[in-house]
Amino acid sequence: MPASRRGSGSITLPTGQTLAFHSHTRSSEDDDLPHATKKKMADHLRKYEALFTLTPQRMRMIVEAFKESLETGLAKNEQIVPMIPTYVFGWPSGNETGDYLAVDLGGTNLRVCLVTLQGGGKFEITQSKYRLSEEQKQEDGQKLFDFCAECLKAFIDSYIDDGTIKAGTRLPLGFTFSYPCAQKSIDHGQLIRWTKGFGAPNTEGHDVVEMFRRSLEKQNVPAEIVALTCDTTGTLIASHYVNPKTRIACIFGTGCNAAYMERVGDIPKIKHLGIPDDEEMAINCEWGAFDSFEHENLPRTKYDQIIDETSNKPGEQAFEKLISGRYLGEILRLIICELIDEGVLFLGQNTYKIEIPYSFDTAFLSLMESDPTDELLMIIGIFSHFFALETTLAERQFFRALAKLVGRRAARLSACGIAAIVSKKGYLEEGCMVGADGSLYNKYPGFAERIHEGLHDIFGEKGRNVVTYHAEDGSGIGSAIVAAMTKQRKLAGRYPDL
Repeated sequence: MPASRRGSGSITLPTGQTLAFHSHTRSSEDDDLPHATKKKMADHLRKYEALFTLTPQRMRMIVEAFKESLETGLAKNEQIVPMIPTYVFGWPSGNETGDYLAVDLGGTNLRVCLVTLQGGGKFEITQSKYRLSEEQKQEDGQKLFDFCAECLKAFIDSYIDDGTIKAGTRLPLGFTFSYPCAQKSIDHGQLIRWTKGFGAPNTEGHDVVEMFRRSLEKQNVPAEIVALTCDTTGTLIASHYVNPKTRIACIFGTGCNAAYMERVGDIPKIKHLGIPDDEEMAINCEWGAFDSFEHENLPRTKYDQIIDETSNKPGEQAFEKLISGRYLGEILRLIICELIDEGVLFLGQNTYKIEIPYSFDTAFLSLMESDPTDELLMIIGIFSHFFALETTLAERQFFRALAKLVGRRAARLSACGIAAIVSKKGYLEEGCMVGADGSLYNKYPGFAERIHEGLHDIFGEKGRNVVTYHAEDGSGIGSAIVAAMTKQRKLAGRYPDL
Protein backbone atom coordinates (compact mmCIF):
# COMPACT_ATOMS: atom_id res chain seq x y z
CA MET A 1 0.00 0.00 0.00
CA PRO A 2 1.46 3.43 -0.89
CA ALA A 3 2.62 5.55 2.06
CA SER A 4 -0.13 7.72 3.42
CA ARG A 5 0.50 11.44 3.85
CA ARG A 6 0.56 12.64 7.39
CA GLY A 7 -0.99 15.81 8.74
CA SER A 8 -0.64 17.41 12.14
CA GLY A 9 -1.89 20.51 13.84
CA SER A 10 -3.80 21.77 16.83
CA ILE A 11 -7.34 22.94 17.31
CA THR A 12 -8.91 25.11 20.05
CA LEU A 13 -12.19 23.69 21.26
CA PRO A 14 -15.26 25.64 22.43
CA THR A 15 -14.26 24.67 25.99
CA GLY A 16 -10.94 26.50 25.54
CA GLN A 17 -8.84 23.29 25.53
CA THR A 18 -6.19 22.96 22.85
CA LEU A 19 -6.20 19.62 21.09
CA ALA A 20 -3.07 18.54 19.22
CA PHE A 21 -3.42 15.80 16.64
CA HIS A 22 -1.26 13.85 14.24
CA SER A 23 -3.31 11.94 11.73
CA HIS A 24 -3.12 9.93 8.58
CA THR A 25 -4.79 11.71 5.70
CA ARG A 26 -5.68 9.15 3.11
CA SER A 27 -6.43 9.81 -0.51
CA SER A 28 -9.27 7.83 -2.04
CA GLU A 29 -6.93 6.07 -4.50
CA ASP A 30 -4.52 4.58 -1.96
CA ASP A 31 -6.99 3.58 0.69
CA ASP A 32 -7.75 0.23 2.25
CA LEU A 33 -11.21 1.46 3.33
CA PRO A 34 -13.89 2.19 0.76
CA HIS A 35 -14.20 5.99 0.60
CA ALA A 36 -16.31 8.32 -1.50
CA THR A 37 -14.58 9.79 -4.55
CA LYS A 38 -14.33 13.47 -5.32
CA LYS A 39 -16.79 13.18 -8.21
CA LYS A 40 -19.34 11.31 -6.12
CA MET A 41 -19.11 13.91 -3.35
CA ALA A 42 -19.59 16.72 -5.90
CA ASP A 43 -22.79 15.04 -7.14
CA HIS A 44 -24.14 14.89 -3.59
CA LEU A 45 -23.15 18.48 -2.91
CA ARG A 46 -25.26 19.70 -5.85
CA LYS A 47 -28.32 18.08 -4.25
CA TYR A 48 -27.69 19.90 -0.93
CA GLU A 49 -26.96 23.20 -2.69
CA ALA A 50 -30.43 23.04 -4.23
CA LEU A 51 -31.99 22.34 -0.80
CA PHE A 52 -30.15 24.99 1.22
CA THR A 53 -29.75 27.92 -1.20
CA LEU A 54 -32.11 30.89 -0.77
CA THR A 55 -32.72 33.07 -3.83
CA PRO A 56 -33.31 36.83 -3.41
CA GLN A 57 -36.87 36.34 -4.69
CA ARG A 58 -37.61 33.69 -2.05
CA MET A 59 -36.09 35.94 0.62
CA ARG A 60 -38.36 38.86 -0.36
CA MET A 61 -41.39 36.57 -0.06
CA ILE A 62 -40.26 35.54 3.43
CA VAL A 63 -39.81 39.23 4.39
CA GLU A 64 -43.39 40.04 3.34
CA ALA A 65 -44.81 37.12 5.35
CA PHE A 66 -42.60 38.09 8.30
CA LYS A 67 -43.88 41.70 8.22
CA GLU A 68 -47.45 40.44 8.24
CA SER A 69 -46.66 38.28 11.30
CA LEU A 70 -45.18 41.28 13.13
CA GLU A 71 -48.28 43.39 12.39
CA THR A 72 -50.61 40.60 13.58
CA GLY A 73 -48.64 40.25 16.80
CA LEU A 74 -48.96 44.01 17.49
CA ALA A 75 -52.69 43.98 16.81
CA LYS A 76 -53.79 40.99 18.91
CA ASN A 77 -52.65 39.00 21.91
CA GLU A 78 -51.61 35.35 21.78
CA GLN A 79 -50.33 35.35 18.21
CA ILE A 80 -47.57 33.12 16.83
CA VAL A 81 -45.03 35.97 16.91
CA PRO A 82 -46.19 37.50 20.20
CA MET A 83 -44.64 41.04 19.79
CA ILE A 84 -44.47 41.57 23.54
CA PRO A 85 -44.80 45.15 24.89
CA THR A 86 -41.88 45.57 27.32
CA TYR A 87 -43.01 48.69 29.24
CA VAL A 88 -39.60 50.18 28.50
CA PHE A 89 -40.65 53.67 27.42
CA GLY A 90 -38.44 55.41 24.86
CA TRP A 91 -34.68 55.54 24.47
CA PRO A 92 -32.18 56.15 27.30
CA SER A 93 -30.89 59.75 27.59
CA GLY A 94 -27.29 58.55 28.01
CA ASN A 95 -27.10 60.43 31.32
CA GLU A 96 -28.43 57.70 33.61
CA THR A 97 -26.17 57.22 36.67
CA GLY A 98 -25.83 55.06 39.83
CA ASP A 99 -25.12 51.49 41.00
CA TYR A 100 -27.36 48.67 39.81
CA LEU A 101 -27.40 44.90 39.98
CA ALA A 102 -28.18 42.79 36.93
CA VAL A 103 -29.01 39.09 36.95
CA ASP A 104 -29.18 37.19 33.67
CA LEU A 105 -30.64 33.68 33.51
CA GLY A 106 -29.22 32.63 30.13
CA GLY A 107 -29.27 29.39 28.15
CA THR A 108 -25.98 28.07 29.60
CA ASN A 109 -24.94 30.37 32.47
CA LEU A 110 -26.35 32.48 35.25
CA ARG A 111 -24.58 35.83 35.18
CA VAL A 112 -24.57 38.32 38.04
CA CYS A 113 -23.29 41.88 37.49
CA LEU A 114 -22.70 45.05 39.44
CA VAL A 115 -23.01 47.98 37.01
CA THR A 116 -22.04 51.57 37.73
CA LEU A 117 -23.60 53.93 35.19
CA GLN A 118 -21.46 57.06 34.90
CA GLY A 119 -23.55 59.09 32.42
CA GLY A 120 -22.39 60.27 28.99
CA GLY A 121 -22.82 56.75 27.59
CA LYS A 122 -20.13 55.42 30.00
CA PHE A 123 -20.25 52.62 32.56
CA GLU A 124 -18.23 50.16 34.65
CA ILE A 125 -19.15 46.52 35.19
CA THR A 126 -17.94 43.67 37.40
CA GLN A 127 -19.46 40.24 37.04
CA SER A 128 -19.44 36.55 37.91
CA LYS A 129 -20.80 33.58 35.96
CA TYR A 130 -22.28 30.37 37.35
CA ARG A 131 -22.76 27.34 35.13
CA LEU A 132 -26.24 25.81 34.86
CA SER A 133 -26.34 22.02 34.69
CA GLU A 134 -28.77 20.20 32.41
CA GLU A 135 -30.43 18.80 35.57
CA GLN A 136 -31.04 22.30 36.96
CA LYS A 137 -32.78 23.28 33.73
CA GLN A 138 -35.28 20.45 34.22
CA GLU A 139 -35.87 20.48 38.00
CA ASP A 140 -38.60 22.43 39.81
CA GLY A 141 -38.81 26.14 38.89
CA GLN A 142 -38.67 27.46 42.45
CA LYS A 143 -35.45 25.48 43.04
CA LEU A 144 -33.98 27.14 39.95
CA PHE A 145 -34.75 30.61 41.38
CA ASP A 146 -33.39 29.56 44.78
CA PHE A 147 -30.11 28.78 43.01
CA CYS A 148 -30.17 32.25 41.34
CA ALA A 149 -30.74 33.90 44.74
CA GLU A 150 -27.88 31.92 46.34
CA CYS A 151 -25.47 33.01 43.60
CA LEU A 152 -26.59 36.66 43.87
CA LYS A 153 -26.18 36.57 47.67
CA ALA A 154 -22.63 35.17 47.38
CA PHE A 155 -21.80 37.86 44.78
CA ILE A 156 -23.16 40.75 46.91
CA ASP A 157 -21.47 39.43 50.07
CA SER A 158 -18.09 39.36 48.35
CA TYR A 159 -18.51 43.04 47.33
CA ILE A 160 -19.71 44.04 50.82
CA ASP A 161 -16.59 42.36 52.25
CA ASP A 162 -14.23 44.35 50.01
CA GLY A 163 -16.12 47.63 50.58
CA THR A 164 -17.43 48.06 47.00
CA ILE A 165 -21.04 47.77 48.21
CA LYS A 166 -21.97 49.44 51.49
CA ALA A 167 -23.51 47.02 54.04
CA GLY A 168 -27.21 47.72 54.55
CA THR A 169 -27.69 49.11 51.01
CA ARG A 170 -30.62 47.68 49.06
CA LEU A 171 -29.67 47.91 45.39
CA PRO A 172 -32.13 48.12 42.47
CA LEU A 173 -31.95 45.03 40.27
CA GLY A 174 -32.62 44.50 36.58
CA PHE A 175 -33.58 40.86 35.92
CA THR A 176 -32.83 39.56 32.43
CA PHE A 177 -35.04 36.60 31.66
CA SER A 178 -34.78 35.72 27.99
CA TYR A 179 -37.80 33.48 27.55
CA PRO A 180 -41.22 34.51 26.22
CA CYS A 181 -43.15 36.27 29.00
CA ALA A 182 -46.49 38.07 29.06
CA GLN A 183 -45.96 41.39 30.82
CA LYS A 184 -48.64 43.75 32.10
CA SER A 185 -46.06 45.96 33.81
CA ILE A 186 -42.27 46.17 33.86
CA ASP A 187 -41.84 44.38 37.18
CA HIS A 188 -44.06 41.37 36.43
CA GLY A 189 -43.82 38.66 33.80
CA GLN A 190 -45.72 35.44 33.28
CA LEU A 191 -43.64 32.77 31.51
CA ILE A 192 -45.47 31.75 28.32
CA ARG A 193 -43.14 28.86 27.49
CA TRP A 194 -39.59 27.70 28.10
CA THR A 195 -37.15 27.74 25.16
CA LYS A 196 -33.41 26.94 24.76
CA GLY A 197 -33.75 23.45 26.23
CA PHE A 198 -35.22 24.52 29.61
CA GLY A 199 -38.13 22.50 30.92
CA ALA A 200 -38.33 23.38 34.65
CA PRO A 201 -41.85 22.38 35.79
CA ASN A 202 -44.21 24.69 37.77
CA THR A 203 -42.91 27.79 35.97
CA GLU A 204 -44.87 28.17 32.71
CA GLY A 205 -47.95 30.29 33.43
CA HIS A 206 -46.36 31.67 36.65
CA ASP A 207 -45.01 35.17 37.40
CA VAL A 208 -41.23 34.66 37.34
CA VAL A 209 -40.54 37.97 39.15
CA GLU A 210 -42.73 36.80 42.03
CA MET A 211 -40.92 33.45 42.11
CA PHE A 212 -37.50 35.17 42.13
CA ARG A 213 -38.69 37.63 44.84
CA ARG A 214 -39.70 34.69 47.03
CA SER A 215 -36.23 33.18 46.65
CA LEU A 216 -34.54 36.55 47.39
CA GLU A 217 -36.60 36.97 50.57
CA LYS A 218 -35.86 33.41 51.67
CA GLN A 219 -32.11 34.11 51.40
CA ASN A 220 -32.30 37.70 52.77
CA VAL A 221 -30.71 39.17 49.63
CA PRO A 222 -30.51 43.02 49.80
CA ALA A 223 -31.83 43.64 46.27
CA GLU A 224 -35.09 44.94 44.85
CA ILE A 225 -36.29 43.77 41.42
CA VAL A 226 -37.20 46.97 39.55
CA ALA A 227 -37.43 45.69 35.98
CA LEU A 228 -37.81 42.43 34.08
CA THR A 229 -36.34 42.50 30.57
CA CYS A 230 -35.11 40.02 28.02
CA ASP A 231 -31.53 40.12 26.73
CA THR A 232 -32.70 41.46 23.37
CA THR A 233 -34.52 44.47 24.86
CA GLY A 234 -31.47 45.07 27.06
CA THR A 235 -29.23 44.88 24.01
CA LEU A 236 -31.40 47.47 22.22
CA ILE A 237 -31.21 49.89 25.15
CA ALA A 238 -27.48 49.34 25.94
CA SER A 239 -26.49 49.69 22.27
CA HIS A 240 -28.48 52.92 21.90
CA TYR A 241 -26.94 54.25 25.16
CA VAL A 242 -23.49 53.91 23.55
CA ASN A 243 -24.44 54.37 19.87
CA PRO A 244 -27.62 56.50 19.43
CA LYS A 245 -27.99 55.55 15.72
CA THR A 246 -29.09 52.06 16.83
CA ARG A 247 -32.73 51.28 15.97
CA ILE A 248 -32.90 47.46 16.18
CA ALA A 249 -31.19 44.80 18.31
CA CYS A 250 -30.87 41.11 17.45
CA ILE A 251 -29.54 38.05 19.19
CA PHE A 252 -28.14 35.21 17.10
CA GLY A 253 -26.91 32.58 19.57
CA THR A 254 -28.41 29.51 21.27
CA GLY A 255 -31.76 31.19 20.69
CA CYS A 256 -32.61 34.06 18.35
CA ASN A 257 -34.68 37.20 18.82
CA ALA A 258 -35.07 40.89 17.97
CA ALA A 259 -36.30 44.07 19.64
CA TYR A 260 -37.03 47.55 18.32
CA MET A 261 -38.85 50.73 19.38
CA GLU A 262 -42.50 51.07 18.27
CA ARG A 263 -44.99 53.97 18.39
CA VAL A 264 -47.67 53.16 20.96
CA GLY A 265 -50.30 54.22 18.39
CA ASP A 266 -49.09 51.32 16.21
CA ILE A 267 -49.63 48.74 18.96
CA PRO A 268 -53.45 48.30 18.82
CA LYS A 269 -53.50 45.59 21.50
CA ILE A 270 -52.46 48.04 24.26
CA LYS A 271 -54.84 50.85 23.24
CA HIS A 272 -56.93 50.21 26.40
CA LEU A 273 -54.02 51.40 28.58
CA GLY A 274 -54.67 54.97 27.42
CA ILE A 275 -50.99 55.75 26.73
CA PRO A 276 -50.63 58.65 24.21
CA ASP A 277 -50.11 57.44 20.61
CA ASP A 278 -46.81 59.24 20.11
CA GLU A 279 -45.10 57.66 23.13
CA GLU A 280 -42.61 54.96 22.17
CA MET A 281 -42.23 51.52 23.71
CA ALA A 282 -39.66 48.80 23.09
CA ILE A 283 -41.14 45.64 21.58
CA ASN A 284 -39.65 42.22 22.26
CA CYS A 285 -40.59 40.36 19.07
CA GLU A 286 -39.83 36.76 20.16
CA TRP A 287 -39.42 36.15 16.44
CA GLY A 288 -37.97 32.63 16.86
CA ALA A 289 -41.62 31.53 16.69
CA PHE A 290 -42.20 32.93 13.16
CA ASP A 291 -43.94 30.38 10.88
CA SER A 292 -44.51 27.92 13.77
CA PHE A 293 -47.28 25.31 13.48
CA GLU A 294 -48.35 26.39 9.96
CA HIS A 295 -44.91 26.05 8.31
CA GLU A 296 -46.06 27.99 5.24
CA ASN A 297 -43.20 30.39 4.59
CA LEU A 298 -39.83 28.99 5.62
CA PRO A 299 -37.84 26.58 3.40
CA ARG A 300 -37.74 23.55 5.72
CA THR A 301 -35.77 20.52 4.55
CA LYS A 302 -36.42 16.99 5.84
CA TYR A 303 -33.49 17.48 8.26
CA ASP A 304 -35.21 20.53 9.75
CA GLN A 305 -38.39 18.50 10.08
CA ILE A 306 -36.58 15.71 11.95
CA ILE A 307 -35.07 18.28 14.35
CA ASP A 308 -38.52 19.77 14.91
CA GLU A 309 -40.29 16.44 15.42
CA THR A 310 -37.68 15.13 17.88
CA SER A 311 -37.38 18.42 19.81
CA ASN A 312 -39.02 18.97 23.20
CA LYS A 313 -41.45 21.45 21.56
CA PRO A 314 -42.53 20.03 18.17
CA GLY A 315 -44.12 22.60 15.84
CA GLU A 316 -42.87 25.57 17.90
CA GLN A 317 -39.94 28.00 17.36
CA ALA A 318 -39.83 27.20 13.61
CA PHE A 319 -37.59 30.16 12.66
CA GLU A 320 -35.23 29.55 15.57
CA LYS A 321 -34.76 25.90 14.55
CA LEU A 322 -33.39 27.00 11.17
CA ILE A 323 -31.00 29.70 12.37
CA SER A 324 -29.95 29.20 15.97
CA GLY A 325 -26.60 27.88 17.14
CA ARG A 326 -28.37 25.14 19.04
CA TYR A 327 -29.41 23.37 15.82
CA LEU A 328 -26.89 24.07 13.01
CA GLY A 329 -24.48 21.30 14.05
CA GLU A 330 -27.38 18.87 14.30
CA ILE A 331 -28.56 19.73 10.75
CA LEU A 332 -25.09 18.85 9.42
CA ARG A 333 -24.92 15.66 11.54
CA LEU A 334 -28.27 14.47 10.15
CA ILE A 335 -27.02 14.91 6.57
CA ILE A 336 -23.83 12.97 7.40
CA CYS A 337 -25.90 10.17 9.01
CA GLU A 338 -28.14 9.96 5.95
CA LEU A 339 -25.06 9.51 3.74
CA ILE A 340 -23.73 6.86 6.15
CA ASP A 341 -27.06 4.99 5.84
CA GLU A 342 -26.85 5.26 2.05
CA GLY A 343 -23.38 3.68 2.10
CA VAL A 344 -21.68 6.82 0.79
CA LEU A 345 -19.54 7.70 3.85
CA PHE A 346 -17.37 5.85 6.37
CA LEU A 347 -17.92 2.31 5.07
CA GLY A 348 -16.11 -0.21 7.26
CA GLN A 349 -15.72 2.29 10.11
CA ASN A 350 -17.58 2.37 13.40
CA THR A 351 -19.91 5.38 13.22
CA TYR A 352 -21.75 5.03 16.55
CA LYS A 353 -20.29 8.24 18.00
CA ILE A 354 -21.54 10.49 15.21
CA GLU A 355 -24.94 8.79 15.36
CA ILE A 356 -25.57 10.30 18.83
CA PRO A 357 -28.05 13.22 18.48
CA TYR A 358 -26.54 16.68 19.08
CA SER A 359 -23.01 15.24 19.27
CA PHE A 360 -21.89 17.51 16.41
CA ASP A 361 -21.45 20.94 17.98
CA THR A 362 -22.18 24.09 15.96
CA ALA A 363 -18.68 25.25 17.01
CA PHE A 364 -17.34 22.46 14.76
CA LEU A 365 -18.98 24.17 11.76
CA SER A 366 -17.16 27.41 12.65
CA LEU A 367 -13.87 25.52 12.84
CA MET A 368 -14.52 23.67 9.59
CA GLU A 369 -15.28 26.88 7.74
CA SER A 370 -12.23 28.67 9.10
CA ASP A 371 -9.72 25.80 8.57
CA PRO A 372 -6.81 27.56 6.82
CA THR A 373 -4.85 24.44 5.77
CA ASP A 374 -4.83 22.84 2.29
CA GLU A 375 -5.23 19.39 3.83
CA LEU A 376 -8.07 20.67 6.08
CA LEU A 377 -6.23 19.42 9.17
CA MET A 378 -8.74 20.91 11.59
CA ILE A 379 -11.48 18.81 10.03
CA ILE A 380 -9.24 15.71 10.38
CA GLY A 381 -8.91 16.62 14.06
CA ILE A 382 -12.63 17.01 14.63
CA PHE A 383 -13.55 13.69 13.00
CA SER A 384 -10.66 11.64 14.43
CA HIS A 385 -10.70 13.06 17.97
CA PHE A 386 -14.45 13.32 18.60
CA PHE A 387 -15.84 10.59 16.36
CA ALA A 388 -12.87 8.22 15.77
CA LEU A 389 -13.43 8.51 12.01
CA GLU A 390 -10.88 8.67 9.20
CA THR A 391 -11.60 11.07 6.34
CA THR A 392 -10.24 11.66 2.85
CA LEU A 393 -9.53 15.12 1.47
CA ALA A 394 -12.56 14.81 -0.87
CA GLU A 395 -14.81 14.07 2.11
CA ARG A 396 -13.35 16.94 4.15
CA GLN A 397 -13.90 19.39 1.29
CA PHE A 398 -17.48 18.14 1.07
CA PHE A 399 -18.06 18.58 4.84
CA ARG A 400 -16.67 22.09 4.68
CA ALA A 401 -18.92 22.97 1.72
CA LEU A 402 -21.91 21.55 3.63
CA ALA A 403 -21.04 23.63 6.71
CA LYS A 404 -20.98 26.71 4.46
CA LEU A 405 -24.42 25.92 3.05
CA VAL A 406 -25.98 25.47 6.50
CA GLY A 407 -24.22 28.56 7.95
CA ARG A 408 -25.05 30.73 4.96
CA ARG A 409 -28.73 29.77 4.99
CA ALA A 410 -28.93 30.69 8.70
CA ALA A 411 -27.40 34.12 8.07
CA ARG A 412 -29.62 34.84 5.05
CA LEU A 413 -32.76 33.89 6.97
CA SER A 414 -31.55 36.16 9.80
CA ALA A 415 -31.31 38.97 7.23
CA CYS A 416 -34.99 38.35 6.33
CA GLY A 417 -36.01 39.05 9.94
CA ILE A 418 -33.99 42.28 10.09
CA ALA A 419 -35.38 43.34 6.70
CA ALA A 420 -38.96 42.82 7.93
CA ILE A 421 -38.47 45.33 10.79
CA VAL A 422 -36.53 47.79 8.58
CA SER A 423 -39.29 47.67 5.98
CA LYS A 424 -42.10 47.94 8.55
CA LYS A 425 -40.51 50.98 10.22
CA GLY A 426 -39.36 52.68 6.98
CA TYR A 427 -35.70 52.79 8.04
CA LEU A 428 -34.29 51.91 4.60
CA GLU A 429 -33.88 55.42 3.17
CA GLU A 430 -32.12 57.06 6.12
CA GLY A 431 -30.40 53.80 7.09
CA CYS A 432 -29.96 52.42 10.59
CA MET A 433 -27.61 50.54 12.85
CA VAL A 434 -28.52 47.08 14.14
CA GLY A 435 -26.81 45.99 17.36
CA ALA A 436 -26.27 42.24 17.09
CA ASP A 437 -25.02 39.80 19.70
CA GLY A 438 -24.84 36.08 20.41
CA SER A 439 -22.32 33.33 19.74
CA LEU A 440 -23.24 32.85 16.06
CA TYR A 441 -22.91 36.53 15.24
CA ASN A 442 -19.71 36.95 17.25
CA LYS A 443 -17.88 33.70 16.55
CA TYR A 444 -19.17 32.11 13.36
CA PRO A 445 -16.84 33.14 10.53
CA GLY A 446 -18.51 35.37 7.94
CA PHE A 447 -21.94 35.39 9.65
CA ALA A 448 -22.18 39.20 9.72
CA GLU A 449 -20.94 39.52 6.12
CA ARG A 450 -23.54 37.00 4.97
CA ILE A 451 -26.29 38.97 6.76
CA HIS A 452 -25.16 42.10 4.89
CA GLU A 453 -25.04 40.20 1.60
CA GLY A 454 -28.59 38.99 2.35
CA LEU A 455 -29.83 42.55 3.06
CA HIS A 456 -28.30 43.67 -0.23
CA ASP A 457 -30.05 40.80 -2.06
CA ILE A 458 -33.40 41.77 -0.50
CA PHE A 459 -33.24 45.57 -0.88
CA GLY A 460 -30.69 46.06 -3.67
CA GLU A 461 -28.13 48.86 -3.29
CA LYS A 462 -30.08 50.53 -0.43
CA GLY A 463 -29.58 47.39 1.65
CA ARG A 464 -26.10 48.77 2.39
CA ASN A 465 -27.77 51.48 4.52
CA VAL A 466 -28.58 48.85 7.14
CA VAL A 467 -25.44 47.99 9.09
CA THR A 468 -25.10 45.43 11.85
CA TYR A 469 -22.38 45.82 14.44
CA HIS A 470 -21.28 44.05 17.61
CA ALA A 471 -23.84 45.17 20.19
CA GLU A 472 -23.27 46.30 23.73
CA ASP A 473 -23.89 43.84 26.54
CA GLY A 474 -27.68 43.71 26.87
CA SER A 475 -28.18 41.39 29.78
CA GLY A 476 -25.74 43.25 32.05
CA ILE A 477 -25.42 46.91 31.03
CA GLY A 478 -28.79 46.99 29.26
CA SER A 479 -30.63 45.51 32.18
CA ALA A 480 -29.04 48.07 34.53
CA ILE A 481 -29.95 50.99 32.21
CA VAL A 482 -33.55 49.73 31.98
CA ALA A 483 -33.64 49.56 35.81
CA ALA A 484 -32.30 53.15 35.95
CA MET A 485 -34.82 54.42 33.34
CA THR A 486 -37.67 52.69 35.20
CA LYS A 487 -36.65 54.16 38.54
CA GLN A 488 -36.48 57.65 37.02
CA ARG A 489 -39.82 57.24 35.23
CA LYS A 490 -41.63 56.06 38.37
CA LEU A 491 -40.08 58.83 40.51
CA ALA A 492 -41.37 61.33 37.94
CA GLY A 493 -44.84 59.74 38.24
CA ARG A 494 -45.00 58.65 34.55
CA TYR A 495 -47.21 55.55 34.26
CA PRO A 496 -46.28 54.43 37.81
CA ASP A 497 -48.38 51.27 37.56
CA LEU A 498 -46.79 50.01 34.32
